[in-house]
Amino acid sequence: MTGTPGTTATPLRVGLVGYGLAGSVFHAPLIATTEGLALDTVVTSNPERQKQATTEHPDVRVAATPDELLARATDLDLLVIASPNKTHVPLATAALKAGLPVVVDKPIAGTAAEARELAALAEERGLLLSVFQNRRWDNDFLTLRHLLAEGELGDVWRFESRFERWRPQLKGGWRESGDPAEIGGLLYDLGSHLVDQALVLFGPVTHVYAEAAVRRPGAETDDDTFIALTHANGVRSHLYASATTAQLGPRFRVLGSEAGYVKYGLDPQEAALRDGLRPGAGADWGVEPESLWGRVGAGESPLTGGGRAEPTLPGDYPAYYAAVAKALLDGGPNPVTALEAAATLDVLEAAHRAARDGVTVTL
Repeated sequence: MTGTPGTTATPLRVGLVGYGLAGSVFHAPLIATTEGLALDTVVTSNPERQKQATTEHPDVRVAATPDELLARATDLDLLVIASPNKTHVPLATAALKAGLPVVVDKPIAGTAAEARELAALAEERGLLLSVFQNRRWDNDFLTLRHLLAEGELGDVWRFESRFERWRPQLKGGWRESGDPAEIGGLLYDLGSHLVDQALVLFGPVTHVYAEAAVRRPGAETDDDTFIALTHANGVRSHLYASATTAQLGPRFRVLGSEAGYVKYGLDPQEAALRDGLRPGAGADWGVEPESLWGRVGAGESPLTGGGRAEPTLPGDYPAYYAAVAKALLDGGPNPVTALEAAATLDVLEAAHRAARDGVTVTL
């Protein structure tokens, strides 16, 4: 390590594998703006993406292959894997064996068993293995956690959560591939966020029911998926991931014994990052306008003025890499562990079986 506990005078050198959407829009900007971290090398074989990386991060080095980067693993302090899903396990395994702490984009693996094997390898080597579940730091999720901590809703009975889009035309690429090796489809993409959030809020799951459809002409994998979870504490989670929703529902509808919380719209951080904005450039990072605040109340629809407006807390994606830096420099906690990711994969695998076989799966 180049850093010393308690100081960030010499930032940790980070290698980033992959410079597609995840690498260029999410990981690289967040790494580059996190105190204690420095984006050292980007791995991509695509000449256009190599040029994009050096344009957006003039001090960065470029490697064409992960092997080229791992050959000088001693020059790095952290490896971030933002390449296609099927590469996550082999790359994380190679990095850990090379002595590097690792951050892996979600899903960490295709199966819970693989995730637990990676967790065991990291434990054996005494290395950090963390999973990028950035939507734990969405503005609406932070706000909901606050409401639950304050008991504003009473006992929660039902949690509805949606990542719905209207994308009737296919975009192409591995995420829409029907090859199981690619680990594509919305169940493992947006479903990873939906299930992770439900588990963080309401704990372990006992029963899983799911429906998965292939709606769009030419589509090869699920693009309209519903998951119903029964948590051990009795909460029911209804989770929707869709690319074929012509009228979008609320992002959250949470119903409790005292009140409900309804929130429309998406956290603004992804759009800001796509537009080239960076954390730290202004005081309003992650802040949304009052017109988008959710509402808390009972007995009337929020769309007709029911309840009170609930100020949305600012979203905070930078908190993830700040926590990673603290974990490496000062021994702070891992913000998202591989075992937590394995628990999410337990649910996703059960959902896949439930949808395929038309059954409810008991965990």
